[in-house]
Amino acid sequence: MSGISLVCRPGELVTVIGPSGAGKTALLDLLAGLRPPSNGTVRHNGAAPGLVGYVPQDDIIHRDLPLARTLRYAARLRLPAGTSSTDLDAAVAEVLAVLGLTDRAGRRVGSLSGGERKRASIAVELLTRPPALFLDEPTSGLDPATALDLMALLRRIADGGSTVVFTTHNPADVAGCDTVAVLARGRLTFAGTPAAALAHFGANTVEGIYQFLKEPELPPWSPEVPGQFPAAPPPFEPPRLGAFGQWRLLTTRGLDLLLRNRLTLAILLGSPVMIIVMFLMLFRAGAFDFADPSPNTTVMILFWMAFGGFFFGLTYGLSQICDEYPILRRERFTGLRLGPYTLSKLAALLPLLLVVDAVLLVVLRLTDRLPALDFPGLATLFVTLALSSGCALTLGLLSSASVSKPSQATLMLPMLCFPQVLFVGAFLPVPVMAAAGRWVSYAMSNRWAFEALGHTAGLPGLWRSGGSPLGPPLLASYQDTFDHPVWVDWVILAGFLLLAAIATQVVLTVRTKGTRR
Repeated sequence: MSGISLVCRPGELVTVIGPSGAGKTALLDLLAGLRPPSNGTVRHNGAAPGLVGYVPQDDIIHRDLPLARTLRYAARLRLPAGTSSTDLDAAVAEVLAVLGLTDRAGRRVGSLSGGERKRASIAVELLTRPPALFLDEPTSGLDPATALDLMALLRRIADGGSTVVFTTHNPADVAGCDTVAVLARGRLTFAGTPAAALAHFGANTVEGIYQFLKEPELPPWSPEVPGQFPAAPPPFEPPRLGAFGQWRLLTTRGLDLLLRNRLTLAILLGSPVMIIVMFLMLFRAGAFDFADPSPNTTVMILFWMAFGGFFFGLTYGLSQICDEYPILRRERFTGLRLGPYTLSKLAALLPLLLVVDAVLLVVLRLTDRLPALDFPGLATLFVTLALSSGCALTLGLLSSASVSKPSQATLMLPMLCFPQVLFVGAFLPVPVMAAAGRWVSYAMSNRWAFEALGHTAGLPGLWRSGGSPLGPPLLASYQDTFDHPVWVDWVILAGFLLLAAIATQVVLTVRTKGTRR
């Protein structure tokens, strides 16, 4: 894309048309300030890029919240820090009224029609009363009547003094615009009124313009050279929420989303119950009885405890980011920091994981599926499980940040779980693995959780002194696996957690590159 000179004035409704691959979305991103041009400049006549509105093709609001509530979260993030609750509610009520959504304020966003959701995304952008609004194919997927209503809305917004620029593939969208910019083969071939565009290409309809663009030669056109803009003072942008304020807001929103998605909440709470029931069905009581231990059973109980904590954390994290990318990219453009975003995911989910880990320990202890440990011993087991769950949660967040769709995240679940089963050392002790397997086991967080649990449970002493003849041979195969201090395993687990969290930040930074002001 090169040689483009385009002026979009206040109060104008401008559309960008052209065949697929012509660069319409790329041009819109450049005009909106989402990405810098390789050459030349983009001027907003004094307005900071972060103050303009941008509506991508995907929804930029969460579907599980009521409309007014999700707009209130967006207002808190975008409006100046210190804005009162009364002013926030007034801003939300105003955009709902402007967009004709007042009667839908209490409706869940996911239950709205396609046109209403598109208007809801526009409502998010209008909260800050932007001087310019950019939309990428806003009528895509809408029926003709709904598309006509949306175009009438954009016309009203432009008539209110804002510059409105949008891309489209729908010829019917062009008629009511002030300016139509025609892109072809990576360059601007015309910009003017719709009537002038038809005359320039010798077409009777907008569809005819598309037919003409297929020709090897395009009619020559001399672009209007913009005059010199007067020097504008540095734009004033009121301070937004700081890092702590963003973290607190995003954590509250994350908990709100979790509690309102009943299916997800039922799965998150139901899966631990199912695992606990299977524990009780599979393993007999008294396996850790010092007088008559069951070495194989003790290994399996501790392994499945470690894997349970890992599995819960992984599944909780896998779906957290990938389906939020359109929202995240837009909020990054308005000043959202990635640190508070990632930490908010941990703050919303870790407490639930800790409760699940605690319940698992209490049930197993009360049903005699654990050794008779005192409170410090049980607390040590809990810390190990908590670190294991935290490692898995950050691994799930990293995986979720690395894919684009929830279905892709689901496919990653077995790929991440199988190595944590095979190379942990429960089914085949690490010391008797092949050399390659031993090296792989070092990268398995579940190995260190399993070994910490085994040390706390006193497996070497139980197997050595118990009455089972399986104890000494089994202990010989594990050698010194359970001999090192628990704090060593905790340090390793904490390292895994920190590494995955940092990697998540790196991936998010790369995948949202160019969207930060």
